Amino acid sequence: MNTALLHNEPELFYSIQGEGSRAGCPAVFLRLAGCNLSCAWCDTKYSWGRGGAVPEPELASRIMSFQSPGLVITGGEPLLQTPAIERLLALLPPNLFIEIETNGTIVPTPRLAARVNQWNVSPKLGHAGNKAETINKEALAAFAATGKAYFKFVVQQEQDWQSIANLHLPQDRIILMPCAATLAQLQQARETVVNMCLLHRVRYGDRLHVAIWGDKKGV
Repeated sequence: MNTALLHNEPELFYSIQGEGSRAGCPAVFLRLAGCNLSCAWCDTKYSWGRGGAVPEPELASRIMSFQSPGLVITGGEPLLQTPAIERLLALLPPNLFIEIETNGTIVPTPRLAARVNQWNVSPKLGHAGNKAETINKEALAAFAATGKAYFKFVVQQEQDWQSIANLHLPQDRIILMPCAATLAQLQQARETVVNMCLLHRVRYGDRLHVAIWGDKKGV
């Protein structure tokens, strides 16, 4: 499996989930390398590179050493390494709560759809600055059909809402989150996003890792 490297080591650490519907829950985080998008405001651009190869049995052993109730696989774009993820999950206990964070451009395999407990899908809007198409409606429909997906949108202004509404996703599964990489940016952006959530009756999602640790990585 090709993992992102942080300080020349595979990025694998124990922390709390900072975003989405399970914010605050303890979990091991495994960041994979490689992404099919290049968002201008991405706060983990170092994960876009080649990373480092780590055998799945070694990763499974290291994950279990934390004795964590959950595992979050993030990136980059994890589903670029779907076969490796399937091999890894086969080595882990069936009661381990698995979350995968994805940009929603790749349709999940039936095997992953059955094993993953929660999908944190973050489709990218126009302000992400990608040259390639960022919305795959077939993939988004597949995630919605699992009944285990939340759709987390990074937003900057009220005008972003129309792009979200056009996707016709389950309203009770939509989360709006501020575009912020530092505590100062988060504090400035929160009120605008909260007001959007109140207006459109969807969930607000904070960025706990930014609120607690700022832009520090590996926490």
